[in-house]
Amino acid sequence: MTNVLIINGHQPYPFAPGALNGAFEARARAFFEDRGFTVRTTRVADGWHVDDEIERHRWADVVFMQFPCNWMGVSWRLKQYMDEVYTAGMDGRLCAGDGRSRTDPAKQYGTGGTLDGTRYMFSVTFNAPAESFGDPEQTFFEGRSVDDLLWPMHLNMRFFAAAPLPTFSSHDVMKNPRIENDFARFDAHLAAAFAADANPEINR
Repeated sequence: MTNVLIINGHQPYPFAPGALNGAFEARARAFFEDRGFTVRTTRVADGWHVDDEIERHRWADVVFMQFPCNWMGVSWRLKQYMDEVYTAGMDGRLCAGDGRSRTDPAKQYGTGGTLDGTRYMFSVTFNAPAESFGDPEQTFFEGRSVDDLLWPMHLNMRFFAAAPLPTFSSHDVMKNPRIENDFARFDAHLAAAFAADANPEINR
């Protein structure tokens, strides 16, 4: 049995109430449950209890984060969630400090994670078009990829010793949305990423 924690990191605004990220959240839940996975969901806009969220991370085999890219990062509400939950989890539940020791300075920074065996996936919505990434001729990102932009988020999960699954991204969602195409790509992305986790007893 695979346990999945879905974190919806959308912060509602009048111009962006969160329907698209909510739809991806619901689609992910349906995908996982159809395969017999056990799913728990946190929506940061609804608030959280720090100790409960730490235990959810410890319980999960997969942490699936759905969020919009806001100003080249995450929403302030998701950042607050991480600040509160992940800082509290440094007591040994998510990591043993930063991994270093005053008695053994050779230990490397960022090696204290306790979530070995946990995997994570980011699913991100962008106003930026897909063509703006990975192309050195594009002057803003200068050839950088989506994962380059998300590198601090990847480091957060690496700090806990979690391992990455391929990132999914939906682009140009405000000026040129192609939502049905994005949903189809999303379904295929999840199917490929979790092919080895399929429960053969489901849907027989």
